Amino acid sequence: MEQINIGIVGLGWVAGAHISAFNMIPGVKVTAVCSRRELNEAEISAQYGTPLKAYRDYAEMLKDPSIHVIDICTPHPFHAEQAIAAAKAGKHLIIEKPIAINYPDAVAIREAVNKAGVKSCVCFEVRFSQQGTMLRSTIDQGLLGELHYAEVDYYHGIGPWYGQFPWNVKKDFGGSSLLTAGCHALDLLLMMMDGEVEEVTSYSNRSSNPIFEPYEYDTTTVTLLRFKDGRIGKVASVVDCLQPYYFHIHLVGSEGSILDNKLYSAKLKGMSKQRWSSLETGMIDSGDVHDHPYLPQFTAFIESLRKGENMPLTDFETAFESHRVVFAADLSAAEKRPVKLAELSK
Repeated sequence: MEQINIGIVGLGWVAGAHISAFNMIPGVKVTAVCSRRELNEAEISAQYGTPLKAYRDYAEMLKDPSIHVIDICTPHPFHAEQAIAAAKAGKHLIIEKPIAINYPDAVAIREAVNKAGVKSCVCFEVRFSQQGTMLRSTIDQGLLGELHYAEVDYYHGIGPWYGQFPWNVKKDFGGSSLLTAGCHALDLLLMMMDGEVEEVTSYSNRSSNPIFEPYEYDTTTVTLLRFKDGRIGKVASVVDCLQPYYFHIHLVGSEGSILDNKLYSAKLKGMSKQRWSSLETGMIDSGDVHDHPYLPQFTAFIESLRKGENMPLTDFETAFESHRVVFAADLSAAEKRPVKLAELSK
């Protein structure tokens, strides 16, 4: 496979960020887009800086043998059907999060991907952020010792000023606070803890501000996680806050702690436990998709395709497990009880 051609379904805000990233990867071209809107090929080709064939019929795009990868950038409820169809057509997959709006659909995608033997990448791109990479490195190098507690929280007010607001507020489109946004925080916590969740307990409520009244689901959730080895974690997902975007990270281990980009480690001689030392890097500090680290993620995916391997960090199986925890958390909040992950069979 020399040049790898990408076909994108859904030509909105996030698709533009994807195309910008692909344009920077040697040997990769976005060659086709599919949209429910009527598209002028000349205009969109000029807009995105690459020749694009426009489809309105997704099934027709899937028949194009020159397309190697389908990149799904449509609203959430369309992901499952489109991903399954692409897998059956033998196309490799990039799927924006969430992979599906409910757990049975997520399982159905998993079965289709495994049956077809295609490679996949799920857009939990925060794992490829500079901050996330650096924090995982401090763990791997033993600077924190053994982690026994972690909290990763997502604060991002998604109101009328936000492009996806009109459809995001609907239960059958947004899904939940965790599904629509906070899953990034939960997924990063799972990456840092690197263990299997046994049980979750989740609570939810919502802001009384009329701005957020259109939401058909609770917009704030707090989820407590218990891992099989006894470690614990916490994830808050708050999409009804009025504040700057904030991706909060606190990792606590036997030899030190990290708070966002600040470190104390007993492993480093000369450090003072009375003050933090700063770790300067690119922070997870923006909800704008053009600031998301798609480039390193997609580069890793393309390299894995060329090698015929599963991609690191955000392959389908890894992402499926993160979604499984999300669906368990949403079930816990809905039924007001702890939920064991074993209740969601694979």
